[in-house]
Amino acid sequence: MPMRPPIVLAATPIGNDGDASARLRGELEKADVVAAEDTRRLLNLAGRLGIAVRGRVLSFHEHNEADRAPVLLGLAREGKRVVVVSDAGMPSVSDPGYRLVALAACSGVDVEVVPGPSAVLTALAVSGLATDRFCFEGFLPRKAGELAAAIRGLKSEGRTMVFFESPRRLGAALRAMCEGFGSDRPACVCRELTKVHQEIARGSLGELAERFSGEVLGEIAVVVAGAPRKEADVEASVAEVLALADAGLRLKDAAAHVARRVGLRKKDLYDAAAAARAV
Repeated sequence: MPMRPPIVLAATPIGNDGDASARLRGELEKADVVAAEDTRRLLNLAGRLGIAVRGRVLSFHEHNEADRAPVLLGLAREGKRVVVVSDAGMPSVSDPGYRLVALAACSGVDVEVVPGPSAVLTALAVSGLATDRFCFEGFLPRKAGELAAAIRGLKSEGRTMVFFESPRRLGAALRAMCEGFGSDRPACVCRELTKVHQEIARGSLGELAERFSGEVLGEIAVVVAGAPRKEADVEASVAEVLALADAGLRLKDAAAHVARRVGLRKKDLYDAAAAARAV
């Protein structure tokens, strides 16, 4: 029995058409169905790339995703090759696609990904902030109270955070971040990534809030450093090790247990505890 064609999530350029991959071009040309967040933008992109979309083009956006996803799944089951694209970047990442992938996974329908441009990773890479651990928080709430609450909930987040923001709300979001995270927290505002008028602004949240207090245009990603790790209280940690040792735990094991919890080096804590015990 021939293999059923998969549902394909295909990344599209986030600003520079030169970032369109050969695989994206091929998928758009051979698709039986293309599900696009904005059908006009898809056809404009195809025209600029010099390719013809011969398959059926359907709209697939946040307002019809719940109803349209089962339809697309049904088409895939019929043997149609369904390609999903968003306006820019990777479908399902802060864009339609998640429900369709979840349905496909539950139904045994294969899903393939054509990787490519991502505003999240592009902003993270160019920010100059730590990239080893990060989280994507999407768009922050619009209402002031909900915005402040969302930021308070992230105050202790140790990973680098990436947000999308509307240019109309950027100033308010940065001011709220100053209140919640502290105006000295390092951050980066990325505007119009990969486009002709790309702007990368690095600095403290306070500096960025002042810089972007007026009118701003374009698509925005904001990258914010994670909360600084609190310095462990060495004296208190040594006291805890000695208390565990007095309770019967080997000094080495007590030092390892406490070091793991507070983030100190096991050897350093052991040496400090041994020195304190010898006094």
